[in-house]
Amino acid sequence: MAKQAGDKDVRKLQLTGGATYTLSLPKGWVASHGLESRDGVQIDWRPSGALRLTPLDTIEDSKRITLSTSSIPEGALLDHLMGAYLSGTDRIILRFSEDEERAIKRVIRIFQRSTRGFEIEDEAMNKITLISLINAGELPMRSSLNQMFMQLNSLMRDILEVFTAEDIDLIEDYEEREREIDSLRFLIERQAGIALDSYKVAERLNLGRRQAVEYANLARSLERMADHARQMAMLIIEDNGQTKLSIENAPLNQIPIWQEAIRTLMINIRTKDPVEIESARISLKTAQDLLELHERGLWSGRKNAPKLLFEDHISESIRRLCAYSRDFGETLLNMLTHEMMVTERIHD
Repeated sequence: MAKQAGDKDVRKLQLTGGATYTLSLPKGWVASHGLESRDGVQIDWRPSGALRLTPLDTIEDSKRITLSTSSIPEGALLDHLMGAYLSGTDRIILRFSEDEERAIKRVIRIFQRSTRGFEIEDEAMNKITLISLINAGELPMRSSLNQMFMQLNSLMRDILEVFTAEDIDLIEDYEEREREIDSLRFLIERQAGIALDSYKVAERLNLGRRQAVEYANLARSLERMADHARQMAMLIIEDNGQTKLSIENAPLNQIPIWQEAIRTLMINIRTKDPVEIESARISLKTAQDLLELHERGLWSGRKNAPKLLFEDHISESIRRLCAYSRDFGETLLNMLTHEMMVTERIHD
């Protein structure tokens, strides 16, 4: 007899009135949801063949976690806060000693810049409570992916313009842009984790749970591309325009190829055209191979070492952009293939 969550038992169907099959529900489950006779229960027939029972009037669960600096290794508080965020908690209660207050507030500010929606709800003696103001099911994951792409594409476009003699100040905010991309990636991973725990969130996001995980994979690929865009911007600023590269030649002439391919892949999150996805991946692979050959040939000439190092690092970052974009395309193909799959029942 199933008495609590996780328990299993077998119940036999009963034929009532010659036309209706009935099945009794565990008393503990009925009591835990506060149900009474004649209350409504929603029945969903899942693609797997399973039935899901849900009370019509449900109360949303609120998750909280308490962290104490006395049990957290020194310097690891931010990691624990991020772990709580990604795990889907709604409220974080942070306890600390009086002499730690200034350092704690500094870590909280970094945490808030790195995430979306967490604000301080309450401050007391040796305790701060943070609460999430964003419902995981409110912001579509595709919208966050689009924002990540726009930030990344904007930075790469500005990098290319700096190489065509535009003011280097155009990319001086590269760290802020990357931080924005990171915060969106964390939000998507948080939503994916919550969707795995709660089918209600998955339904509000209009995504299957598998789709939510794949969206997190797409976000991770974009975030890794942003890392290399940041690396390029940092190199350019440190170089202060001393090294000139032509946008007509490798490696810079491969940036427009990457831009067109990743734009096509982003469109195909919605359109799901396997021909376009594969075509974009082929163009990216061609660009990768060309850049690899370019990097091998750099050191055979008589250029000075600083210029060679600069060009080599720029070329490697563009090649990495292409590689992670191909991963992005592979994830899209995986999603498309899963949607095309037909499930058949096997009879012995």
